[in-house]
Amino acid sequence: MSGTVLISRDGAILTVTISRPERRNAIDRATSEAIAAAMDAFDADDTLSVAILTGAGDHFCAGMDLKAFLNGERIELKGRGLAGMIETPPKKPVIAAIEGYALAGGFEIALACDLIVASETAQFGLPEAKRGLIAGSGGLVRLPERMPRQIAMECALNGRMIPAMEAERWGLVNRLTPTGGAVEGARALAIEIAANAPLSLVATKEIVSAGHRWPEAELWPRQNAILETVITSEDAREGAAAFAEKRAPIWRGR
Repeated sequence: MSGTVLISRDGAILTVTISRPERRNAIDRATSEAIAAAMDAFDADDTLSVAILTGAGDHFCAGMDLKAFLNGERIELKGRGLAGMIETPPKKPVIAAIEGYALAGGFEIALACDLIVASETAQFGLPEAKRGLIAGSGGLVRLPERMPRQIAMECALNGRMIPAMEAERWGLVNRLTPTGGAVEGARALAIEIAANAPLSLVATKEIVSAGHRWPEAELWPRQNAILETVITSEDAREGAAAFAEKRAPIWRGR
């Protein structure tokens, strides 16, 4: 694990912090590898249910470290993309906790997460067109899924900053917090999610994330196959028993 990424856990919640505040948490090769390793470990650990991804200091992430890029570093991981999660997000839910800037690749990393909690002074943007580039790490695909297509198109074409309050209005941000409170807000949301059955969380994320892309003829067979693995699980029986007995369920993740 790189010193540019910090890991902590509390119960079923993992917090992954990009820690390059002197570079506004820009992503170099070592940081991409470290984030990828953290997310792999998160998926592999049956005792973890939800992850929070955030940045140290005043900002979430300014995107790719251009100095590292100009020095010849290959920032993106083959088959996985920027931060090792753009093309292959974890199977479990991930919440982005945003303070300050989430720009370019940093915004695209946030969009690869499932939920976004942002402080009121956070700002988002895809400025690539201003630099003769395009947002090629998923931003042009994911942004129209998170906000109205014509607004996403405008923001991608003119590269303007999107203030957090506007982002919430369009549905891009799940919850707003006071400045400095994004991680705390993300943790409150993570606690709500982590109280639920781990298998249900993974299955729900898969269907919500991918179901709209499945061919119509495959929609119900695919969903029903996922449903079968959940409804026949020990946790499904435990959930029903806990409800009947008016007690909190004890999930086993199987």
